[in-house]
Amino acid sequence: MRTGGDLGARRWWALVAVAVGQLMIAADATVLHIALPSIQPDLGLGDGTRHWPITAFALAYAGLLLLGGRLSPILGRRTCLLVGLGGFTAASLLAGLARDPGTLIAARGLQGAFGALYTPSVLALLGTTFTVPVDRARAFGIYGTIMGSSSAVGMVLGGTLTAWAGWRWSLLAAVPIALIAIAGVLLTVRADAPGDRRRLDVPGALLGTAGLIALVHGCGRAGTAGWDDPLTPLSLVLGITLLAAFVRVQRRSSHPLLPLRLFADRARLVSYLSVFAMALGTFAGFFLLTFALQDARGLDPLRTGLAFLPYPLAMIIGVRYLRRLLERVPPHRLLIPGLLLTGAGLALLPALGPDSPYPTHILPIFALFGLGGAAVLVTANSTATRNAGPDTAVAGALVMISMQVGSALGVAGPGALAAAAAAGDDSVTGVMHGYGIAGVATAGVLVATALLVFGLSRSGRRFT
Repeated sequence: MRTGGDLGARRWWALVAVAVGQLMIAADATVLHIALPSIQPDLGLGDGTRHWPITAFALAYAGLLLLGGRLSPILGRRTCLLVGLGGFTAASLLAGLARDPGTLIAARGLQGAFGALYTPSVLALLGTTFTVPVDRARAFGIYGTIMGSSSAVGMVLGGTLTAWAGWRWSLLAAVPIALIAIAGVLLTVRADAPGDRRRLDVPGALLGTAGLIALVHGCGRAGTAGWDDPLTPLSLVLGITLLAAFVRVQRRSSHPLLPLRLFADRARLVSYLSVFAMALGTFAGFFLLTFALQDARGLDPLRTGLAFLPYPLAMIIGVRYLRRLLERVPPHRLLIPGLLLTGAGLALLPALGPDSPYPTHILPIFALFGLGGAAVLVTANSTATRNAGPDTAVAGALVMISMQVGSALGVAGPGALAAAAAAGDDSVTGVMHGYGIAGVATAGVLVATALLVFGLSRSGRRFT
């Protein structure tokens, strides 16, 4: 017979197991950013297609998260965790051994698809397993650190492995890690009974998936081909139209893919808004700082990756102290400072020049991003999944969707604004001036979102 202590220890080991898998999947979203210059000549990727190994992952991951959230209670969390990890492992192996661009791009799409099946089940597991306030704060503190630092971890890992072993190992390294996570899930996560498979909203799944893919593709294309490219506004308009139709279908469906009642809780709603704005600001900063480090300073992939280390370190420090407040204060009292800290980091970008010292000019920006991300992600993940009942997986998936759409816009919007602000000056000084203006403008978006969160939070917990 198992004792309460045995069960308590088991759930923490389950957290470790799913956290390892989630870190691997989330880091893979950015692991190829620094490796792309090495991949392009090896596989013959053209300038017009070189972004697709990254874009394919992002589109599949963001587009299928809602479906993954609904499949979790239908198939069972443990099944989704194992299938997601197993499929991701196979796709990582295929990507690492790819000999042509088509295989690599298809494998990256499969990585994103299996990741979208895995992530909502992780959040559902945490949301339903850790219900005691102290334990919940600790569990979501760990998860928030993983999600927030994953992009920087991916860039550090990608830069290090590309420099030391070649770009293929930045993908193949996921295989042994995934196998460890699979073993951990098998040993620690209990099987749960699958739900009624007839409850899947097929029209909603098709509209929601297609709409998210079109929206994220439009944002991503704006960052690669520009806003003047005809496919950019076409994709965005198509995405918005499909998502509007999706909402109409959800209103009428007896078993909706996305229960709109989730947005009735204002604390949950402001969590989604905060994650979106935080991701927009952080990824805008990452995009601008990557230029400052690689193009302006001429750093190699390894040193560029290592330059991002203060970000996850600051997040770990932030989580350690902020989790003590998670169950003691209303969510907006952590979300608003998190947004303002991220905005403060963006506001420092105009001070950067080609020769700005790293310790005094760049490191503080990464630190502010890390502290801001810690406050937003830990709070949002815990708040979104609290009291969501059978919708816990979908509620958690919406956090990740907010983050994916925000990060896509964070690259596209500020990048276009920076180019316009540079006014045709292609010198390093001119480009960095444009990036500084883009940083201040994006900081304004963070401040505006903080004010919106404050207003919504003061008006009550639920819409009536």
